[in-house]
Amino acid sequence: MDAELSLLEQQIDQLAERFQQLKNENRELRDRLNIVEADNRRLRDKVELAAARVEAVLEQLPQA
Repeated sequence: MDAELSLLEQQIDQLAERFQQLKNENRELRDRLNIVEADNRRLRDKVELAAARVEAVLEQLPQA
């Protein structure tokens, strides 16, 4: 009985440790996702600005 309780205690400790590891990993992944999403928005804005500038330059060209 003591051996079974000891094994169960070890398994619970391992499960708790794994839970904490996954919780930390999840937090890190969320943080990284937020950074990547912010970078993506910034790059999309730059592309839109560049497209608008190209469009403005094209409008200034004489018609053929």
